[in-house]
Amino acid sequence: MIYQGNSLSASLLDDGIAEVVFDAAGSVNKFDQQTVSELNELCAALESNAGIKGAVVRSNKGAFIVGADITEFNGLFALPEQEILSWVAKTSQVFDRFEDLPFPTIAAVNGFALGGGCEMTLACDFRVADNTARIGLPEVKLGLMPGFGGTVRLPRIIGADNALEWMTSGRDKKPEQALADGAIDAVVGADKLRDAAMSMLKQAIEGRLDWQTRRQQKKSPLSLNANESMMSFATAKAMVTAVAGRHYPAPHMVVDTLAKAAGMDREGALKLENEGFVALAKTDAATAQIGIFMADQLVKSKGKKQAKSASKDIKQAAVLGAGIMGGGIAYQSAVKGTPTVMKDIRQDALQLGLNEAAKILGKGMERGKVDGKTMAATLNNIVPSLEYSAIKDADIVIEAVVENPKVKAAVLKETEQAVSADAIICSNTSTISINSLAASLDKPERFCGMHFFNPVHKMPLVEIIRGEKTSDETIAAVVAFSLKMGKTPIVVNDCPGFLVNRVLFPYFAGFSQLLLDGADFVAVDKVMEKIFGWPMGPAYLLDVVGMDTADHAAGVMAEGIPERMQRIGNDPIQSLYQAGRLGQKNGKGFYDFAVDKRGKPSKTAAEEAYKLINIEHREFDAEEVMARLMIPMANEAVRCLEEGIVASAAEADMALLYGLGFPPFRGGIFRYMESMGLANFVALADKYAALGPIYQITDGLREMAASGKSYFA
Repeated sequence: MIYQGNSLSASLLDDGIAEVVFDAAGSVNKFDQQTVSELNELCAALESNAGIKGAVVRSNKGAFIVGADITEFNGLFALPEQEILSWVAKTSQVFDRFEDLPFPTIAAVNGFALGGGCEMTLACDFRVADNTARIGLPEVKLGLMPGFGGTVRLPRIIGADNALEWMTSGRDKKPEQALADGAIDAVVGADKLRDAAMSMLKQAIEGRLDWQTRRQQKKSPLSLNANESMMSFATAKAMVTAVAGRHYPAPHMVVDTLAKAAGMDREGALKLENEGFVALAKTDAATAQIGIFMADQLVKSKGKKQAKSASKDIKQAAVLGAGIMGGGIAYQSAVKGTPTVMKDIRQDALQLGLNEAAKILGKGMERGKVDGKTMAATLNNIVPSLEYSAIKDADIVIEAVVENPKVKAAVLKETEQAVSADAIICSNTSTISINSLAASLDKPERFCGMHFFNPVHKMPLVEIIRGEKTSDETIAAVVAFSLKMGKTPIVVNDCPGFLVNRVLFPYFAGFSQLLLDGADFVAVDKVMEKIFGWPMGPAYLLDVVGMDTADHAAGVMAEGIPERMQRIGNDPIQSLYQAGRLGQKNGKGFYDFAVDKRGKPSKTAAEEAYKLINIEHREFDAEEVMARLMIPMANEAVRCLEEGIVASAAEADMALLYGLGFPPFRGGIFRYMESMGLANFVALADKYAALGPIYQITDGLREMAASGKSYFA
């Protein structure tokens, strides 16, 4: 044994090859500070052993190395900039040290080689991957850039253009694409990976593969002339600006760093990379995006734990109500392999549901993401029916009929009579109390809410609503089924609007009051989209939701939480609804919707909407617009946490991210408050407190701010 650490080891084989094996104590290999330290010690051991002719690096896990240990980042990034710079510089120098070993090296890549794992492969002279490999530098998704030499080595291996695409998109690559780009040298079956790596390494040792020239290329300036350099980086800057916009500094920093480092050797280029990494580590965007990653891991871990405790396996599903939503749910269940009955009382509705599934599949085929076999299997998994008898064998039934409590209660009661005694019954209601619906059932313990978001196939979230009498077994089974459907389940307790809609409607109320105070809805949308970062401003979102749906939900919220959510007099949303301006569904809302000459959807501000609101316009600065919409949302989210509707700030953040499209660079509603500083948020809310109860903060939040506490402690 040449070296033995906790996470990696090296042994000398008979033919002078050192076999370096990553095998951490946990489920995956990652570059925490301990592993980096061990890699440095390993390099010293390899350098001092004169019998080594070459080294192969592989993993004993199902994945090569998944990246850096992100759990260490919050502590590291709270340090002064100079200390972060010292850490990242020392770490990247360890990778340099491995690259400079006096013999050829090769990485045998299986599974994920991401971030620091990919950078480990780049420090080797050769790379061979099996067909399970996924290779990439996804740091921009955390608001960062590669920090262990990735911006230096990758462009010198695969060219600047390819490297810019890899790093600014953050997408990992399948082995075939990585091979085509030149990031790896061969792809083999998993059972041949080690032998293939050994064979290639022996060729290098024997001089049949020129490893010295390869290594020197990684240490030298990029081979670009002035025109090539200008074209590459100017094009990349334009693409990053178009795709990432101004809210995500990381991809911009990648382009700028590569452009400045193009004419430098490894030492100079690495210095620029280290400095760029540190600058990004101190941004709010990195804090937010790392926070999202950690929250996502928490939600997924919690979901998997709950699913493991499920005693009921969902083999057959049923959906009641075959409209756009019902069709979307049936599709999502069927495409993931669960046979699903789609039941309705009208044949034309069943056809609509089937058409919805076929439309989603058709678009997938156009983009090359769905093949004919998948399309046929999915449609065969959906069985349309007009009869309750068709659902008798269902393990789970998801009711998705019209959002009317009396209709839903009647359908649920009929359903209970048609299914087996242990079948789970769910309601896809968006606002109606689960406890009130449960009153119509003889066995409320097997009932819960299962709130999907439209369009079902695109929105990751499923809100699972626990009623007072819902059993733990029911929740566990529904969580497991949600995961099987490819969704992210978040369990919340029952209340009007549950979590997502409960925090959304104060936001809409703030918008309505802002319009009545003279704001132009187009200007508000522009601020909330371009500056705050929402995918849609409130007027556009209301048009997409539908004014009828919004008006109905506002009524439910007003009845359920009258102390804060009473209807506003002359509410513009209600005025548009009563005038028959329903939004996208009938082509007229705040905006008029049409199709342009090229067949693309278009929207223009509707003069009729301005007339219905009938308020003289005045200018509001962007900060006031954002404050007046976001304070009510944040306050209601705090109340949901304090009341136990949602278990943690992290889960609330992920629910809004996955259910509403909350801007990722802001990290979620709680992360948004914390990035501002809770004391600053309290001061801002107090400034607008006279506008009404939705602007008034809780005593709990005031105490948190005064004592310097965090929702993520």
